[in-house]
Amino acid sequence: MYAVIREGGKQYKVEPGKSIQIDLKENVNKGDTLEFTDVLMVSKDGKTYVGKPTVENAKVVSEVQGHIKGKKLVVMKFRRRKDSRTKRGHRQKYTKIKIKEIIS
Repeated sequence: MYAVIREGGKQYKVEPGKSIQIDLKENVNKGDTLEFTDVLMVSKDGKTYVGKPTVENAKVVSEVQGHIKGKKLVVMKFRRRKDSRTKRGHRQKYTKIKIKEIIS
């Protein structure tokens, strides 16, 4: 059994018991429960239910495991012969969640 949910402009394929990283949600703490109602597709018992645009009465229940930082990215701008260099770093912040159940 799996589902496809929409969160923060992105789509995630989720299964019960799996952990995923979504964009940072600042107003949640470790151990809180999140419910996603934007379920685009559910596959259950060999049957697939596709929503128009979402599947009715379907939701995904998850538990927050904490906040983490992603891999560091280095952005470098360089203009030749101009003595111009700019170096910037970026680390995206994520919220790690564990999927408890898919209700359809």
